[in-house]
Amino acid sequence: MHFAYSPRVESLRQQLRAFMDQYIVPRIGAWQEEVAAGQYPVSFMGDLKALARSEGLWNLFLPSLGIDEPGMGLSNLEYAPLAEIMGRVHWASEVFNCNAPDTGNMELLHMFATADQRVRWLQPLLEGEIRSAFAMTEPDVPSSDATNIQTLIRRDGDSYVINGRKWFITNASHPNCKLLIVMGKTDPDAETHHQQSMILVPFDTPGVELVRNIPVMNHLAPEGHSELLLRNVRVPVANLLGHEGEGFMMAQARLGPGRIHHCMRSIGMAELALELMVERCQERKAFGKYLQQYSNVADWIAESRIEIEQARLLVLKTAWMIDEVGAKTARKEVAMIKALVPRMLTSVADRAMQAYGAMGLTPDTPLAEMWTAGRALRFADGPDQVHLRSIAKMEIKASEANRGATAAYLTPPMPPVGWR
Repeated sequence: MHFAYSPRVESLRQQLRAFMDQYIVPRIGAWQEEVAAGQYPVSFMGDLKALARSEGLWNLFLPSLGIDEPGMGLSNLEYAPLAEIMGRVHWASEVFNCNAPDTGNMELLHMFATADQRVRWLQPLLEGEIRSAFAMTEPDVPSSDATNIQTLIRRDGDSYVINGRKWFITNASHPNCKLLIVMGKTDPDAETHHQQSMILVPFDTPGVELVRNIPVMNHLAPEGHSELLLRNVRVPVANLLGHEGEGFMMAQARLGPGRIHHCMRSIGMAELALELMVERCQERKAFGKYLQQYSNVADWIAESRIEIEQARLLVLKTAWMIDEVGAKTARKEVAMIKALVPRMLTSVADRAMQAYGAMGLTPDTPLAEMWTAGRALRFADGPDQVHLRSIAKMEIKASEANRGATAAYLTPPMPPVGWR
């Protein structure tokens, strides 16, 4: 494993950081003011997207991008440091058409869409003309296990009829959200992992109801983490993504890269939180001493740097593995970063908030928003406990071939396994 940035990636890092510093960071206040006033998308987003695309900073995330499709086609390992830079401002990814959940939806369509579906939906997404949402999780079942999904997708002649309720559907409140990729059951009697299918639903289809935009930790995202009601929603059979019964498999294919993108951006947030904390501790005095002169505060800085570096290395290893052997083989590493990185982010952000005192709780810094993002990510794309359980199961399974081999390290030696 070799994680040094190639000349191409280093050049892109410098270019992206310069773009962020020149065009995005100065507009953070304007973004907040416009959204608070009810203006969303913000008035300057279209201009920023056009400028980013003109500079070649567009669709950086999709390794399988065709030569006739707009974007860079970077590997996961190449994309990691760029996603980290974008993560420093929570809305920056949209400028470069690298925002979730559109990235995951584009990957799904890239892998499984028909030619007609690619023309109608994938191309506008790649061009940044529309937004989309991935409608899987439901309020009435533990959606961390996708086999629990209850939404029904019933064949009726040349159509499918969809009935169900979805929630925490990111992007569903965005005015430009035109497509829902809905996961539901086409055959509840089939084998457990072949009951589910995915279907493409234009947002303006009769029967699609936006119930509410759900606040997360009392924070209301303008793009929405929304609740949807699907009541007798009828779409053509041609809207099926892939084949019936492939929904669970496609969800797993989508979630691997999506999870690692979240982690990449989270490291960028943690880096900014640490930078803010270090500056504060050098400028702020309490009881006659700079904050950095207190040993406990110095420990916060050191611990944060250690935790960020550990997390980054594991994310880079995971990105490298996805590139080399695929997301399925790297599933343990994906689970590990998904359990580790959000908790790291909340810890670093929490220390920085403490260093800023009451100011750290306000919108005057991005720290409270970072903390909220990290806490929410402990549920998004699967809660910690599901990932920890998966890791433990894989560790136990891997140990079976050498079970009992560690007995020789015990004093006195234990009887052989199976001894009676």
